[in-house]
Amino acid sequence: MITLGIETSCDETSVAIIKNGELTANLISSQDFHKKYGGVVPELSSRAHLQIINPLLKEALRISGVTLNDVNLIGATAGPGLIGALLVGLTFAKGLAMSLNKEFVAVNHIEGHIFSGFLMPDKPEFPFICLVVSGGHSLLIYVKSYTELIKLGTTIDDAAGEAFDKVSKLLGLGYPGGPHIQNTALSGDENRIKFPISDLGNTFNFSFSGLKTSVLRYIQNQGGVEKLDEQHISDIAASFQKALIKALIIKLELALKEFKVNSISVVGGVAANNYLKQEATNLAESYKKKIVIPSLEFCGDNAAMIAYRAETLYKNGVKHKLNFKPFPSLSDNSFLTFEQ
Repeated sequence: MITLGIETSCDETSVAIIKNGELTANLISSQDFHKKYGGVVPELSSRAHLQIINPLLKEALRISGVTLNDVNLIGATAGPGLIGALLVGLTFAKGLAMSLNKEFVAVNHIEGHIFSGFLMPDKPEFPFICLVVSGGHSLLIYVKSYTELIKLGTTIDDAAGEAFDKVSKLLGLGYPGGPHIQNTALSGDENRIKFPISDLGNTFNFSFSGLKTSVLRYIQNQGGVEKLDEQHISDIAASFQKALIKALIIKLELALKEFKVNSISVVGGVAANNYLKQEATNLAESYKKKIVIPSLEFCGDNAAMIAYRAETLYKNGVKHKLNFKPFPSLSDNSFLTFEQ
């Protein structure tokens, strides 16, 4: 069984191949040029995907020692993401499937993240609670099996990664915000400023817009970011990071109290944050639960997780027609075992 995965949902172009259950290639081309704009420019992202996707495919095939004719299944991200970027990868995958007469599976990008822990040597054990934290999404999922997933909660405003980006911009640290905030916070006092932790009651939903606004108001009250010295900026970054991670951990613990699970998985781009890793690990140990956090390669957007999810869906009887449409936003109708 050879599965080809393609991921182009935002600003990473990625092609991966899984051969008889082994990941033989996972190539990722990141669009670093977006940094100078302070965020992803959709049109430029789409053009960059077009330029690199075919060379990446050829290199992935070479590394894996296979040809296109050897491929049994082609999976590609159908959403959520930037519509132009999604169209590049999805159309490319459909073209390959049509010309080669191969099976095709459209993959929900969030589902890819949810099962990215299975790319690790030590894998999650069903049922498990999955915390998805990325630039565009924050979700809490109860995963009973490959085909039984229950969405417990989501953000009602900003995603965790989005909050990192916005606060980083407020502090003049640059884009993407996650790595900048984490590095700056290393020399900061996380207890200097008591930023609010959202309380939405006994629900699994998140909210980060109030925290972001609180940071903005604090900076304004200090006379603007230009009035802050380096240590003060580090203290703000550390205090903000602590408040945001605390909000995530509170909801994760709430889920652990309500559901009987064998393990925990923390996935998505923000899962690369060392503070979150440590806090989630501490929580898992206190509840005597196994925890799986993907390596850095699989935290961000990557085609390995898309190939893996496409293969598990296919083995559970899911395949899609080539008229499957991309979906830029996440909705109840497109989430999990979606059909279109």
